[in-house]
Order: sequence, then structure tokens, then C-alpha cells
Amino acid sequence: MGASGFNMGTILGFFLLVVQLASALKFDLPAISGHNVKNERCIRNFVFKDQLVVVTAIVDGQKGDGQSVNMHIKDSLGNDHGRPKDIVGETRQAFTSPSDTAFDVCFENLLVSRNAVSNPHRSIELDIDIGADARDWSSIQVQEKLKPVEADLRRIEEMVGEIVNEMEYLRAREQRLRDTNESTNERVKWFAFGTMGMLVGLGAWQVVYLRAYFRSKHLI
Repeated sequence: MGASGFNMGTILGFFLLVVQLASALKFDLPAISGHNVKNERCIRNFVFKDQLVVVTAIVDGQKGDGQSVNMHIKDSLGNDHGRPKDIVGETRQAFTSPSDTAFDVCFENLLVSRNAVSNPHRSIELDIDIGADARDWSSIQVQEKLKPVEADLRRIEEMVGEIVNEMEYLRAREQRLRDTNESTNERVKWFAFGTMGMLVGLGAWQVVYLRAYFRSKHLI
């Protein structure tokens, strides 16, 4: 029983570790003079309706070093979900998606003053949690008096449910695209047949017209 519990805990821990590593991103952002959308570094993700999203950014450096990192969270529907300015250290923004949409987490590093720095830049570590990953499972574990393994199982169960829903969404989308392709192919086929028929009819009409013309000129 103990070995089984240990194996289950090891498997769950490995699974959660893989998920965390897959969602974390670290990069360097050079400082640029003046605001320019082209200088923003954006990370895009997709979210379903009513899903909780928690964006955690850890920015190194300190205020007053001549750099100012701004973050902007927006979705493809034109909604803004946060614009924290001059962030340093850990910054966390949370929102609930209003619809199925893609959203961007953008960063810009503005050069305020050089302060004798030859290559000013900031290192950013970004973590985006969506759905089950975004929930506070420590609080849930305490409130519902769950064992650690039970809390992990609940979390994995919700994650699997989200994966199933996403697979179903992709399947439905693929079905719609296939129906659209089949409809387009059918229309193209009939358009090609119609065009060929028109060309054949036009050719026949030209032959009849020319024969009639030459007969009228007594050339045939």
C-alpha cells in the first residue's frame, strides 16, 4: 500500500512538474527609447469562455535603473485585462475570459536614462495559468480538508476535463472546416462545368454564325 501511494505521488508530481515547465517562459527584453508597438514582445495563448487566467511575470532589476518595463494584457476582441506600468519583481494579473478568444501578454522595456549601462535589458520570467492551473489549490485543499494526493487528483481531473473539451472544440471546428471545404469544392466543380458549357455553347454559336455569314456572301 505504501509503495502504491509512493508511486501515485511520484507520478502526480512528475505530471505537475511537466505542466509547470511547459507553461513557464523566460526571455531578455532590451531597453528601447520611445514607445513603439513594433518593439513589444508578445506571447499569445487561447482561452475558452469563462475560464480563469492568471498571468504571473517576474522582472529582474530595480526601479531607478533607467529602465521601465510595462505589461499589457489584451484579447482579440479588443478587451484590455491589465496595463501595469514600471513593473519590477513579481506581478500578477488575473481575469476571466468573456468568450472563446486568443489573448496576448505584451511587454515593452523603455529606456528612461542610460545610467552608464552599455547594454540595458531586463530578464522576464512569464507564467500563464489557465483554468484548473489558475485555481488556488492550496486554499481548496484547506477548505475542503483534502489530502495532498486528493487535491492533485482533483486538479488533474479538471485538467483532463478541459483537455477533453478542447479536443471536442477542435473536432467540431475541423468538422465545420471540412463541410466548408466540401461545399466550396462542390461550387467550384459546378462553376467549372458551367464555364465549360458556356465555352462549348459559344463555340457552337460562332460556328453557326460563321456558316450563316459565309452562306450570305455565297462563299459556301
